[in-house]
Amino acid sequence: MEKHHVEVLYDEKTVADRIREMGEQITKDYAGKDIHLVCVLKGGSFFMVELAKRIDLNVSIDFMSVSSYGGDTKSSGVVKIVKDLDDSIAGKHVLVVEDIIDSGRTLSYLLQMLKDRNPASLKLCTLLDKPSRRVVDVDVDYTGYEIPDTFVVGYGLDYDQVYRNLPYIGHVVFD
Repeated sequence: MEKHHVEVLYDEKTVADRIREMGEQITKDYAGKDIHLVCVLKGGSFFMVELAKRIDLNVSIDFMSVSSYGGDTKSSGVVKIVKDLDDSIAGKHVLVVEDIIDSGRTLSYLLQMLKDRNPASLKLCTLLDKPSRRVVDVDVDYTGYEIPDTFVVGYGLDYDQVYRNLPYIGHVVFD
């Protein structure tokens, strides 16, 4: 790893308060319905757990792991399903939970694939959104924070598999 340090972008209390607000909004929007959260691994797991605790409805969960691969360090747009859902989402109100949306390539593919599985509804929730990096349009229904094009870690986001467990969101500053 290059020499660097992490500066706090959103502290633990700020993140917790925002997730509580998102949970309250989702509870209102889905009133009277059961909601099925689909978490995109690995990073989304930290956010999904906290969000699920703040949704006052019947909540079920499932996980997917996807990767965009290719010879480049950037997303190629070619998506490989590493771990698919355990159960059918047909007829369910599905909320895809993601840690961060960047180019939108992988998520666009994933959302179309899930839509083809006939959920009653399909929406997208992300903790962080970097619209300045978007290559493919993706409609985001719930956003924690819109952030500039900076490299962020913590709350599930990593730098070379390190920093996922930080209780806040920070940005990496390379020295």
